[in-house]
Amino acid sequence: MEPSPSAPPPPARTSVSTSMVPEEQGVEEMTLTVKWSGKEYIVRVCGDDTVGELKRRICEVTTVLPKRQKLLYPKLASKLGDDSILLSQLPLKPSVKMTMIGTVEDEIFVDQVDSPEIVDDFELGQDEVVDIKDKDVNKMKLKRRVSQYKIKLLNPCREGKKLLVLDIDYTLFDHKSPAENPLELMRPYLHEFLSAVYAEYDIMIWSATSMKWVELKMEQLGVLGNPNYRITALLDHLAMISVQSDSLRTFDCKPLGLIWAQLPEFYNEKNTIMFDDLRRNFVMNPQNGLIIRPFRKAHLNRSSDQELLKLTQYLLAIAELPDLSSLDHRVWELYAEANTKKRRRS
Repeated sequence: MEPSPSAPPPPARTSVSTSMVPEEQGVEEMTLTVKWSGKEYIVRVCGDDTVGELKRRICEVTTVLPKRQKLLYPKLASKLGDDSILLSQLPLKPSVKMTMIGTVEDEIFVDQVDSPEIVDDFELGQDEVVDIKDKDVNKMKLKRRVSQYKIKLLNPCREGKKLLVLDIDYTLFDHKSPAENPLELMRPYLHEFLSAVYAEYDIMIWSATSMKWVELKMEQLGVLGNPNYRITALLDHLAMISVQSDSLRTFDCKPLGLIWAQLPEFYNEKNTIMFDDLRRNFVMNPQNGLIIRPFRKAHLNRSSDQELLKLTQYLLAIAELPDLSSLDHRVWELYAEANTKKRRRS
């Protein structure tokens, strides 16, 4: 990287004041006034939201990424550094202002050093999964997200097509291995896979990263603007919600209900499937998720990885079924193999 001709500007400060009003079912709503670059913005969160969620809301109005934010508040600086803490657990007073220090990334260069950190999956029991999905507090968070986040279509939804939602990191791309060209880290058969399944599925990309990173990576891999298929929409970390398991782990997930609520005439739980290497990402819709083997160490595994070839067979085999949520996607390989043998016999 070339040295900067001058010192970078100091991080800007944002002052935040809070007011609190009761919301439906006793959830306390917090309205924050955010001062940024001489302007004031309104940020609304609830007591059952996490510090990480607060940072996402601030990111929406200031464009300062959550990982670039440092929140300051009397006697709470250390707790505000933990994105998993619920806001209801913090003694926030309406009269006291919070300060955010952060830098806007107007022009970002994304490489393996600056790419987002993805935490390895942890095990959730089946009972925990059901409990998280059915909790009223999480349903309310989804409802709020539907009203806050608007999906921007890159291409029209197609009537009669099913929906495939894809993660990026370790699903389509090895984002940690070093390489001079991003194409060296692309999962084998990516374009063949997308071209083949596009006949039956609309395709959305959903990453737990910023939209700038999603757009940049998809452009580098030649996914956007490809003549053989079209991407319907891109979703980023701002579309996710924070949930808590019975073991008191707080984590973010990707609720497909957001897509279904905004595009109900096209997509629903019966015609949607999501691929992700982290099971927890589809904890709100476990019946629609398929855990893909993570693509790591691209230079070693590029010649042998055939995951997308096999998944192409599976997706095309189930495309005519009326209800994808009735399938056990954990045994997708057995289903694909059986279908291949059936076609050979016929």
